[in-house]
Amino acid sequence: MIKPTKKIKDVKQMVRSCSAQRVAVKVNLGRNKSVSYSGVLSGVYPALFTVKPDDKDFLGKTAYSYSDVLCGNVKIKKI
Repeated sequence: MIKPTKKIKDVKQMVRSCSAQRVAVKVNLGRNKSVSYSGVLSGVYPALFTVKPDDKDFLGKTAYSYSDVLCGNVKIKKI
């Protein structure tokens, strides 16, 4: 069965709706490896978005493109 296709415009709208809110992020690293964390979606830009993790030891931000979400490599969900 063919999955219904999403458009990158729909992904951008979904990410914009989560802007400045707490989100749960799951990143697929390949070969059955994945990383999950929670944080605040801190920036929404035309080509990517940034998430600031809640972990005190992590000092920076992580950036993901909208195509990562579209392809399923990154999943975000409001908390």
